[in-house]
Amino acid sequence: MIALARPRGARFALGVLFGAAAAGAGVALLGVAGWLLATAAQHPPITALSVAVVATRALGVTRGVTRYLERLVTHDAAFRTLTDVRVRVYQRLAATEPVRRFRSGDLVSRLVSDTDAAQDLLVRGLTPPLVAIVTGGATVAVCTALFAPGGLLLATGLLLAGLAVPLAAALLGRGPGRRQAAARGELSTALVDALYGAPDLIAYGAMDRAVTRVQRADAELTRVARRDAGLLGFGAGATALVTGLTVWGALLLGVAAVAGGSLDAISLAVLVLTSLAAFEIVAPLPAVAARLGAVRAGGERLFDVLDTPPAVEEPEHGRELPAGAVDLRVRGLRVRYAADEEWALDGIDLDVPAGRTVAVLGPSGAGKSTLAAVLFRFRDPDEGTVLLGGADLTGYPVDEARAAISGVPQDPHVFASTLRENLRLARPGAHDDELWEALRRARLASDVEAMPEGLDTEVGSHGARLSGGMRQRLALTRALLADPRLLVLDEPTAHLDPDTRDAVVADLLAATRGRSTLLITHDLAGLDRVDEIYVIADGRVIEHGSHTDLLARDGWYRRAHTAAR
Repeated sequence: MIALARPRGARFALGVLFGAAAAGAGVALLGVAGWLLATAAQHPPITALSVAVVATRALGVTRGVTRYLERLVTHDAAFRTLTDVRVRVYQRLAATEPVRRFRSGDLVSRLVSDTDAAQDLLVRGLTPPLVAIVTGGATVAVCTALFAPGGLLLATGLLLAGLAVPLAAALLGRGPGRRQAAARGELSTALVDALYGAPDLIAYGAMDRAVTRVQRADAELTRVARRDAGLLGFGAGATALVTGLTVWGALLLGVAAVAGGSLDAISLAVLVLTSLAAFEIVAPLPAVAARLGAVRAGGERLFDVLDTPPAVEEPEHGRELPAGAVDLRVRGLRVRYAADEEWALDGIDLDVPAGRTVAVLGPSGAGKSTLAAVLFRFRDPDEGTVLLGGADLTGYPVDEARAAISGVPQDPHVFASTLRENLRLARPGAHDDELWEALRRARLASDVEAMPEGLDTEVGSHGARLSGGMRQRLALTRALLADPRLLVLDEPTAHLDPDTRDAVVADLLAATRGRSTLLITHDLAGLDRVDEIYVIADGRVIEHGSHTDLLARDGWYRRAHTAAR
């Protein structure tokens, strides 16, 4: 995490210098004030005090100005670094596959709270210790030159308050910090699950259990926060104790030295007040150390996202897609999600000739959606090849491959915006006439026309204001607007009633006539109008042929067709 700040190391160094100047001005201000008061008590000529009076005013102004500059420079550098961190996280998540590996609520916590851990480290974890080293060393040197025993005592006190106490706070805070990050993620996950799942939870009488889960997560986070507050109290109390003992020790040593004639009274006042002011330098360090456990845990959770291995590799030298229509050839495709799991696809062979419509049919769990994920470039094949236009699909730039092979995934996302903006995701410059034409193809135009605001209708979060069938047809409309080289439709009729399903399939096949189309479905509707059908089960092709050919055989397709009548 510290390495993330390396590009702005000069800014942080400047912030440390300003911080050291502010802290040094604060210490010097109290030391000069002590000298001024002790000297004034002896009633010298006013001219003897004029320099100290001016110095006191100058140090007061310097302290305020340099403190402001220190905060300005360090926060500016930290926020710029934080921007880079967020961009890296967003770029990583834009690859889509890491999103599927984390719970949504936990992912929100990683993006917000755990990303801010970098800010805590850079602002509170770097500058104060460096400032303490620079200013504390200078203060000890001055006090040692003034009175060696007092300087050595001050050095001991600063080491205890600035090193021993923070180390103890860091050790005690390691476990609570880790638990706090985990508890925050659990609370966020429980809240998101309860909010977005509220209709189903209420319908099945499970809302009380969901609320109880939120309460348990909140209670755990509160308990850990109390422990964290206790650590902060320990650090503040221990620092106050060391400060008091050191100042009292310096005072007693100084009084003895004054009585022995080795130290004058004015130097005693300067020594004691300077020692008192010096502990302001190390006062923030125990709180910083107590937070290091939480910062470290947040950083680990953040880098879990950044270090998630990509499921899709970007080629170093991507080739260009050929012009015109392209065919798809799949040979020996094998995919599995973990080394110890069964193959989701086990040697699939598949052809989609240019301009033809091919269907992939099979029961749930057969591997159809895994095939769609490979074609959509959500993951790479483990074995085998996918050839698009005669070249390996993985050799094309990822974005170009996704533009060439696009369509409707099994669970398409609807954004919390208007119908028009959701449609324009597929074609940003599309005019309303083009949007309405695509809506008519997907049999959604009449529903949109019935809405008072038409294309300006807000669909709500995740399309909550639309029915399941309308959300699916909205995704179909986007697929038609995208106009890819190969249109892949993964379960396009899910959530539709039988009449609408048959109509949508008929319109869809009519709209895609003459273009390369792969229809992935478990439904037999409309398959008599496709050119070829592949039946897969357990990750393998078990039948292949036209609708007529498959009906003539005594196989899975014929039995499923007979059962559906």
